[in-house]
Amino acid sequence: MAKPNKKGPIATVDIFCSKCKTQLFKYRKGGKGSLVKCFKERITKDFTTQPCICPGCGLQFARDVLVRGTPAFKMIGGKVFIK
Repeated sequence: MAKPNKKGPIATVDIFCSKCKTQLFKYRKGGKGSLVKCFKERITKDFTTQPCICPGCGLQFARDVLVRGTPAFKMIGGKVFIK
């Protein structure tokens, strides 16, 4: 399988925790679909102190996985939203 494009899209989205509305990431997302995974190389700004744990409420919002050989965060459904 092909690896994701390193440069990726230019437009960024803000990712927030659904429970406490704390900002988690600034992310370069491609496409119009829902947020299923975040490739670590596309995260432009990381507001978390521990990986996959919200700094505001301590909720786990994602899992650390490899997607097509590239490190990524797989989002848990309903735990995050994007603006």
